[in-house]
Amino acid sequence: MMPMRADHTGAAQQFLAFDMGTKRTGVAVGSTITRSAQPLRSIVAVGDARFVPIAALIKEWQPHAMVVGVPRHPDGAAHAMTALAQRFARQLHGRFGLEVHEVDERYSSAEAQARGADDLDAESACVILEQFFGQMQRENTEPENILSKAIGFANNSINKAQPDNKPSLKQPV
Repeated sequence: MMPMRADHTGAAQQFLAFDMGTKRTGVAVGSTITRSAQPLRSIVAVGDARFVPIAALIKEWQPHAMVVGVPRHPDGAAHAMTALAQRFARQLHGRFGLEVHEVDERYSSAEAQARGADDLDAESACVILEQFFGQMQRENTEPENILSKAIGFANNSINKAQPDNKPSLKQPV
């Protein structure tokens, strides 16, 4: 699983999320600005055939990265679908060259059903993406992350204020 990184410029980042199944793959889109997701559709295709509509969605939505739900048993143990979802995540990264984040999707289908979803798979992808945004927010509000952002901001501000002919704090004098 790749580490979560936020864009420290404050720019909105768009993500596509996938709830991969053996017969259908639910897809959702969301933004870091709202930290919410909306269901797009379910792709009814298996194997390599599912990548054709995924390519079209990537072209349409231009995501910063993608998120894949990885199923596990209630105790956290892996099962057969765990490996298939992880393989799917690697395939997405290999085919499209975008970052792919894996998110534990336990109970996402139950949550989608509780929401009264018309398209259970696409709504499950929403739940997965919303979980990802929550994890991203928690990781970016940890004290060490706030400190590193503040130091990075200060260094950038100092470097921008220095004329080109004077050394900055980052350059040895």
